[in-house]
Amino acid sequence: MEHLQLYTKISSLPNDIKSQVNDFIDFLMSQKKKEIEKKKPKYGCAKGQIYISPDFDEPLEDFKEYM
Repeated sequence: MEHLQLYTKISSLPNDIKSQVNDFIDFLMSQKKKEIEKKKPKYGCAKGQIYISPDFDEPLEDFKEYM
């Protein structure tokens, strides 16, 4: 939609509806800002959540006959 068309439509609205349109635009912008903020994980945010046992690299009992 062209900016001029949008401006023409909004300018033809009554003042109380213009106020509602303004509030809705603010709401949409705040939602978009929240989406952008959610997508940026911080370095080290999963620290302490992952555990690897000390015998992780040891051979498994099930594969002894193949080795």
